[in-house]
Amino acid sequence: MTQSQTWTDEKIAALVEPDRVHRLAYTDQELFDLEMERIFEKLWIYIGHESQVKEPGDYYLARVGRQPMVMTRDGKGEIHVLYNRCPHRGAQLCTARAGNAGKHLRCSYHAWTFNLDGRIDAIPAINGYDGTRFDKNDPLFHIKKAPRADNYRGFWFASLAEDGPGLEEHLGQAKIALDQLIDRAPGKECEVVGDCFQMVQQSNWKIFLENQIDVSHPGATHESTGYAAMTVEEDMKAAGETPPLEYGFLTDFKRIGIDGWDKFGTTGHPQGHTTLEGYMGLRPDDPDTNEYVRLMYDAYGETKAEEILGVDMHHVLLYPCNSVQPPLQQLRTIRPLAPNKTLTEIWQFRLKDAPEAIYRRSLGYYYLVNSPSTMVNADDLFNWWKCQNGLTSDGGDWISLHRNAGQDLPPDDHGIVHSAPASMSELPLRHMMQVWKDYMTNGHAKVGG
Repeated sequence: MTQSQTWTDEKIAALVEPDRVHRLAYTDQELFDLEMERIFEKLWIYIGHESQVKEPGDYYLARVGRQPMVMTRDGKGEIHVLYNRCPHRGAQLCTARAGNAGKHLRCSYHAWTFNLDGRIDAIPAINGYDGTRFDKNDPLFHIKKAPRADNYRGFWFASLAEDGPGLEEHLGQAKIALDQLIDRAPGKECEVVGDCFQMVQQSNWKIFLENQIDVSHPGATHESTGYAAMTVEEDMKAAGETPPLEYGFLTDFKRIGIDGWDKFGTTGHPQGHTTLEGYMGLRPDDPDTNEYVRLMYDAYGETKAEEILGVDMHHVLLYPCNSVQPPLQQLRTIRPLAPNKTLTEIWQFRLKDAPEAIYRRSLGYYYLVNSPSTMVNADDLFNWWKCQNGLTSDGGDWISLHRNAGQDLPPDDHGIVHSAPASMSELPLRHMMQVWKDYMTNGHAKVGG
């Protein structure tokens, strides 16, 4: 296959086999443009949480595929998702990532003003349009809305396709990721804390998704980080000090080892979502955790609280753009920029009425593992960059996804496939690429597992 070919559905389908993927799926500009059209500008893409636009006039910027969008809250408290473009001369309306526009969105170029739902409000010297085809009531002169915008329990998504499955249908069983972010709060609400971290990764967006759910990499990639953390722990203990609980987030990478990750199951959902079971000791027997559990019992009753806290899940990928870690109160979103460039946004959430110590514990993971400045992130970013560079070479055309291929369990009643027991199966990676093939050629996912 050559870089200059025209991509037919047949040629795209040939890039994905049951146990391997062609490198052009990660490097070709034409394919990237098709991904934007057929995946990121068609499926439900995460915009933000309602707590990011708390007050009337608040706005927050996001990208949906190649399109700049803005989420607003109007004076009635309703949330809207609009194209961030003035219909007059095309100027971007909002440039700060977040802010408060007051009662109107005002274009800085010619002072056209718009209501926060996108409807035009006023134009200076409007009599100049008398006798022309301009019509203030014509939607062409309003800020264009996303064809579809919807929320699940306060998490807002947009689709630029006029029709297709609804948001909840798209989320399917994977909506438990968002349920957990809320239900784990004794006050039954959550909110974004501050602004997000942002990083630009020099690699394809699919490499990020694959890495989040790849159980065979942590013990190898992050071994040195785990070793360094264990050394500090041992030094502290020798000095009679108690190491912070959060250090365990790092030492697990060394303690579990490379082969020890075969005990953590993974799944693939029909819509492309995938999950990784929990692997961290996030419910230790300490006063802070016990106080949190007591508050959950008070809020839900013991049976329901244990059902919520007993969900064995570390990572949920909501295809194609979200990585959610409910027990750690974190959510990441990717915004692809080029075949070899991806913007990542990382949000931290606070659980209403949970003890401050529980928030601080999750913040430890946010800073030690997921922030742009950690050794863990540095390990990953470097490997992803090396993968991207390697995929542009002529050293081979195929990426191997052979681990436990053909050995995973058949789909359950929800069409969800589970990885082979006691394996480090590459099921999630194979699964996402099969779904990618379907979206790119059929326009919808038809994979049952």
